[in-house]
Amino acid sequence: MIIYDRKKQSYSNYKESKGLNFLYKNFIGRCFLKILTAKWLTNIGAKYMQSPLSKFRIKKFIRKNAINMDEYKKEDYHNFNDFFTRRINLKYRPLKLDKKLFLSPCDSKLMVYNIDDNLHLHIKNSCYKISELINDEKLAAKYKKGLCLVFRLCVDDYHRYSFIDDGEIVKTEKIDGVLHTVRPIAYEHCKVFSQNKREYSVLKTEHFGTITQIEVGALLVGKICNFAVLKFERGDEKGYFQFGGSTIILLIERDKVKIDQDIIDNSSKDIETKIQLFEEIGRSMSNV
Repeated sequence: MIIYDRKKQSYSNYKESKGLNFLYKNFIGRCFLKILTAKWLTNIGAKYMQSPLSKFRIKKFIRKNAINMDEYKKEDYHNFNDFFTRRINLKYRPLKLDKKLFLSPCDSKLMVYNIDDNLHLHIKNSCYKISELINDEKLAAKYKKGLCLVFRLCVDDYHRYSFIDDGEIVKTEKIDGVLHTVRPIAYEHCKVFSQNKREYSVLKTEHFGTITQIEVGALLVGKICNFAVLKFERGDEKGYFQFGGSTIILLIERDKVKIDQDIIDNSSKDIETKIQLFEEIGRSMSNV
């Protein structure tokens, strides 16, 4: 996979780890994978990351992933998840005032996909039907010829996410499932976004129509923590992921948002675009 960094205007390559290649491309590895995605192991991992025993992992994790801690609020972390869900100083993620701008809800690597006439979505070697993602045929029908935005959060990204417009939540749903990695290697072998544990919210927004936001859990401890709110304002925090790279999917109705051309061009070439929370990625197509 190739990643384009908009700020540096440069491309970079990354390779999957030997461990993930073993798990997804080797027969014996796939046998181990069945154990790793089991709920009992996920529960053990979650308890460990919440325990004081996990605190020693923090410094090594910061060094390994070159995280600039000057950008984050200074806190005393009692365990690894305290650190992983740390809050950023928002001066490093300024919220733009023009409400017609479509902003990213999180730090991530972004790909944009078209939803076809049959409500199908093609990601890597997998074909998804929108109703598979949200288990709701009637809601899925709203997104015919719309857009699907896939925000892939890596472990070094900021793992809190926010609302991108004013509005209200009209429906929420939790869907049980397993926890595959959300790295691209898994896309080639599993229908990750319809198999993984996930939550979705139907957002009635002021400037961008009805958006369905789906949070997808990830391998081992991708816990989704959403706040109990019904009405929201642009920039309000919606929730956060505990340890594990995770994914946010936005389903957007037809002719509601025009995504920036560089992101569309990159996606057509199978290139992810690196973006940050509140970065402009498009604009409302409404005249309101």
